[in-house]
Amino acid sequence: MPFNIQLISELFEQNRNEANAGPMENYMKGHFPFLGIKTPQRRELVKQFFQETGILKEPFNQDFVWQLWEKSEREYQYVALDYMEKSLKKLQKADMPFMEKLIITKSWWDTVDAIAPKPVGAIAQHYPEVIEEIINGWASNDHMWLRRAAILFQLKYKDKTNEDLLSYYIKQNADSKEFFIQKAIGWALREYSKTNPLSVKKLISETRLAPLSVREGSKYL
Repeated sequence: MPFNIQLISELFEQNRNEANAGPMENYMKGHFPFLGIKTPQRRELVKQFFQETGILKEPFNQDFVWQLWEKSEREYQYVALDYMEKSLKKLQKADMPFMEKLIITKSWWDTVDAIAPKPVGAIAQHYPEVIEEIINGWASNDHMWLRRAAILFQLKYKDKTNEDLLSYYIKQNADSKEFFIQKAIGWALREYSKTNPLSVKKLISETRLAPLSVREGSKYL
């Protein structure tokens, strides 16, 4: 496995672009250093990496993901997200504590918004007991990014959305002054409105939400 980390590191170092790195770091408010590899090129390099290593044919490997997470430049976390997205069918209930660890480590919207609806969403669909055992606790957690993840984990569920649960999480967080919570509520409502507009309209009318949440959630109504 360290060989795999070495290979992706070599690929990325060969394509480091300092001219791109500055604007990319600015876009992320200076929270993380970047190599300066833009998304289209990064995807090509990662595709090459997956093909050369055959890592996608192996069982899901938390150690590989964590080694990427520990590396400084943000592009490595994006490789981890790509790898997890390609491994959704391999994820187990036992991977949920690891997903929580990723959410609360180097937290920002770019990683949390990929982890919540993809790996967490996939695990919760296959093992719905994790909702009561783990995700319910996230919705009222002091860690803002866990609350955001709880609100967003059903984002891709469409008609399989547990409407009562979504409503419960939103109402739990309706008075939050956090931009990222208000935005998450709006985003979840907007996405669900594509499936059930009447329900979303009712929820918005019955709940005292932040103007940002209402604006985002009403976009398709």
